Amino acid sequence: MLSNTILDKLNHQVNLEACSAHLYLQMSAWLISQELDSAAAFFRQHAEEEKQHMMKLFDYINETGALALIGDVATPAPEWKSHIELLEAAYNHELAITKSINDLVDTALREKDYSTFQFLQWYVAEQHEEEHLFGSMLHKARIINTVDGRALFRFDEEVRKSVLHHEHLQQKPMFLQMGPAPKHHEGHDDPHARHQHSCSGH
Repeated sequence: MLSNTILDKLNHQVNLEACSAHLYLQMSAWLISQELDSAAAFFRQHAEEEKQHMMKLFDYINETGALALIGDVATPAPEWKSHIELLEAAYNHELAITKSINDLVDTALREKDYSTFQFLQWYVAEQHEEEHLFGSMLHKARIINTVDGRALFRFDEEVRKSVLHHEHLQQKPMFLQMGPAPKHHEGHDDPHARHQHSCSGH
């Protein structure tokens, strides 16, 4: 059974995940208006993932016999002046989500609610990935936004295409490295053949 403190915090997290879905969907719309279709598709997909995060919490609360509450979900205004400003907002939002998750985990551990503590470990790992993903996107956007940065980015892409994908660096499966199987000479008894005959009963 959930304590009132943990229930309030879980319901608050449900609301935050719903806000995340709305935020990323709005970001997707803004990016489409800037003809950044690939980035828009990424944020639209991420909005769907945030909905799944919300439902995971929603279901957990209900499974404990408590009442899940969504509450009011704020709709963000699309006031970003550039794609970099948008990515900064997304990254800072993920940092805020991480802080909220960590507070939930700390509360669950302090109250010895080990079931909720274990449940939240998925979100801890997920937020580690989210921060890395959005931080990396923001860093690359900042690099490409400068003349020197574009040169560095192109150099890195050339390394990826010409070096990392080079044939001699592509490790073959072990069975291909070993070469063809040795052939048995005529007249020599094949132990595998004997084994096959014995299994067939002849």
